[in-house]
This record gives sequence, C-alpha cells and structure tokens, in this order.
Amino acid sequence: MDIDYAAGIVPAPRQLAWQRQEFYGFIHFGMNTFTDQEWGTGQESPALFNPTHLDPRQWADTARRAGMTGLILTCKHHDGFCLWPSRYTDHTVAQSTWRDGQGDVVAETAQACWEFGLKFGIYLSPWDRAEPTYGTGTPYNDFYINQLIELLTQYGPIFEVWLDGANGEGPNGKKQHYDWTRIYETVRRYQPEAVIAVSGPDVRWVGNEAGHTRTDEWSVVPAGLRDTEKTADRSQKADDAAFAQTYTLADDDLGSRQALADYTGPLVWYPAEVNTSIRPGWFYHADQDTAVKSADALFALYQQAVGGNATLLLNLPPMPSGQLAEPDVAVLAALGRQVHAFQQENLLAGGQVTFSSVQQGMPAGSLFTHSTQSEYWQPAADDSAPTVTVVLPHPVTLNALVLQEEISRGQHIETVQAAVQRPGTTAWEPVATIGTVGYQRIARMPEMTVQAVRLVFTQYRQFPTLRYLGGNLLT
Repeated sequence: MDIDYAAGIVPAPRQLAWQRQEFYGFIHFGMNTFTDQEWGTGQESPALFNPTHLDPRQWADTARRAGMTGLILTCKHHDGFCLWPSRYTDHTVAQSTWRDGQGDVVAETAQACWEFGLKFGIYLSPWDRAEPTYGTGTPYNDFYINQLIELLTQYGPIFEVWLDGANGEGPNGKKQHYDWTRIYETVRRYQPEAVIAVSGPDVRWVGNEAGHTRTDEWSVVPAGLRDTEKTADRSQKADDAAFAQTYTLADDDLGSRQALADYTGPLVWYPAEVNTSIRPGWFYHADQDTAVKSADALFALYQQAVGGNATLLLNLPPMPSGQLAEPDVAVLAALGRQVHAFQQENLLAGGQVTFSSVQQGMPAGSLFTHSTQSEYWQPAADDSAPTVTVVLPHPVTLNALVLQEEISRGQHIETVQAAVQRPGTTAWEPVATIGTVGYQRIARMPEMTVQAVRLVFTQYRQFPTLRYLGGNLLT
C-alpha cells in the first residue's frame, strides 16, 4: 500500500455532511406492525393497516429529545406494502381504510421532521415479496426505479437512502439481479446531496445489527468492500430474531497498515454506520415492552459508535396505534439527557494550549468547541513528535478524552499517546493509547483528577490534524 495514496483519500461533501449527523433514528413501521411479524409474506390485506393515532410528530419530538438529528422511515419493507400511495402497485395505504384511503405516512413523517428540525431519510427494500415482477429482471428493476423516483421527488430533501441487503428467498426462491448502477444514478439525479447506505457506495454497513464496533474503524478501505453481493451475503437470510443480536469478529481490521500491507488495488472513502434497535426486534411487539434497552446501555452504544468514527442509527418501532410506546419514550428521554450533557461538556475548556509546532493553525480556544468551520491544527512537516499540551487553570476530574481530526483532509491519525499531570506533580502519567480517530474518538481512561493533558502523535499518515479536543466525565 502507498501510504501517501491512502492519506489522500477524502470524503465527498455529502459524506462529510452525513458524518456530522452522528446519531439518528430508524422508524420500522408498516404491515408487520399489525401482523406482529418481522418479515411479512406480501400476501397481507391492506385493510390490516389501520393506525388509530398515527403521530409522526411524537416520533420526531422523541428523536430530537434523544439527541438525534434525523429519521429514516421504512417506506416499504420486504412485504412490499407501501406507506405512500404509490402509482405502481395496489399494495399501499391507498387501499386501506386508514384515512379513507387518503393517507400518506411518508408525507406526514417528512413534515414532522421538518417541523422539529430533523433531516429525513428513506428506506426502500429492494426485495419485494408482493410484486409479481420480482425475479423477472428488467421489469422489476423498472418498477423499483419508479417507486424510488416517487420517494425522491415528492417529499423534500432526503439525507440518506437506505438499501437493505436482506433477501430470504433461499436457493430455490426468486432471484432478482438489481440494477445497482441505475439505482445510484437515480438517487444522484434527484437527491444529489443524499448518501446511499448499506448496499450503496457512500456509507458502509458496520457488518452486524448488534451495535458492535471495531476497536479501530477506518473510513479509507479497499474499494471491493462496496461489492453489493458481499453485503447481501452477510445480511439476514431468514426471519430470525437472533440475527439482530449477534455478530462475528470477521474483518475486524479493514484499513490499518497491516491490513493493507499486501493490497495493491484502489481505496475509497467508505465510512461505517452502526444500526441496531432499541428492542430485540425491528418492528413493535407488545411482549418486548419489558425488553427495551436501558438508557445506560444505549449511551454505551452511542459512545462506541459516534465515539468510534461511525454514526449510530437507532431503531424506534411505533405501536399499531402509530405512536411510540411509553417505555421507549422514557428511555430515549433519559438517553437524551446523557447525550446533551456529553455534547455540552468539555472539562478542558479554558485551558492554555501549546503546540509543538504549527503549519496549519487555529485559535487556541477553537480547539475546545464543536464547529462546522474548517479550523484545525497541523504540525510542521519536520516535527517528528507532534504534541498538543493543555494546562488547566484548575484541576478537573475526568475519565474520557474526545478527539476529532479534520477528515476533509483525510483520515491520518493511527496512534496517539495520552498522558496527564496530576495536581502538584510534574511527571507525565500515561493514561491511554488511542488508535484511529477519524471524525471522532471517545477514549476512556481511568477516572482521575488532572492538572494538564498531553497528546503525542506517534504514528500517522503524512501528518496528523486535530480540530477538537475534549475532556469528559462519562457514566
């Protein structure tokens, strides 16, 4: 691997904007909600769909309070039932008794997102068990593209298009060869700022649905990881509830020097998204009301994902009434308090900053504030041990350091040694060895009271950058 080549891979503007969303919600709602299933057959009557109190405003308000920045709606799951009145099938809300056949869940959700300051995304399952043309090649691809265009042109700006890799037909079932190129071109034409996720070229599925994240997550990876067949091969093959709670350790290193040592092919910017559900299942089931993940468990997932150079997509399944259940709402409110406290707290703020050298400078105070401006530090080219030191005006107690690099320049940082000075001492005490950083890294350390913090960048590609440094006391 040419290290300079790897260091020069940078995100597209749409990928950079997506990464800054950090944490957003999945809404699995549809026919399965009313049949108490995870995977429908496609033979269900549209009359079964009848939410009595559909309330996307409650979904959006709950998501906002939880610290989320957007919602992605399952506009059509594998059963093929459409939450909007598609012109290309009768298997839609238009054939239900809900709102006398005049309802549109997609429209109401998009409007609620706009009202509560969230971005809106769509999930459109490529696998459709209700559509007669599925498995026929071009006729089905035409059908899918037509539905995709409806969603891309009728509901305002879309920030993410989520393409599920699941296909459960089995070796003797229907086999559809999706026209991925045409799908991507359609999204680019109608929503050029949207990222295409999972079976797409912009955002990589982390590889499981349990919230597991790699110790070091690289956004610069071999281009072959965008192979949609590989994604489908690892995706869910059957209606198996246990799939969402398990993971393997395969490919736990995708982009390190060691992983790429013998690789000579192209590299791409292909960042990871972590998707998991607040409940054991993806759709609502009343018998799971006592199995909702706790706020502490969810905040731990948040720290691993958003603090591990990934984003977190957390599923919130509404009840058949069309509202989120009270256990979920309560947990999400508690989670939001933890997320907001983390985002607003920086125990290093006000410290005196010194850099070992400066090639690209920034106001010292900017290092402690989250900003969309491209302000960052880069050491001089001849600096063999780039170092950032923060001396605090008074001692603080913390157990985590938060780092962000300027990923618009690429992902460069490989290893950082963190050390602290305790009050009344001059010795530097090592507290953490930090690996990749990328967009953001939350590095836990032993809880202690410190007077100063020092970071020494010991391995990097070309040069390190640093746009944010924080200190927190996390639960």
